[in-house]
Amino acid sequence: MTLSADEFIRRFLLHVLPDGLQRIRYYGFLGNRYRKQKLELCRHLLGMPTSAGPTHSIEKDYRDRYEELTGDSLHRCPQCKQGRMLVAEILPRLPCKSAHSIDSS
Repeated sequence: MTLSADEFIRRFLLHVLPDGLQRIRYYGFLGNRYRKQKLELCRHLLGMPTSAGPTHSIEKDYRDRYEELTGDSLHRCPQCKQGRMLVAEILPRLPCKSAHSIDSS
């Protein structure tokens, strides 16, 4: 689908709120403050089983989850696919600069 520049800008600006208005992401029973209690009440009123919460017995490392999803291992060397990758050193983080001092040139 190809759009002209004018049509693209028109469609894009449909999502921009006027000055002084703030978008509300969730309200009602999905509002942040009492979401858990209200969802439990909704489930009770609808006759649904109550949520048992997440059943994460063992937290998996991101490398294991990546391998399950893609079939490609982050534990193996990307070149020879034979050796096992080991952490040799963890580099310290650089201090964050404020947004005002970032040079985007």
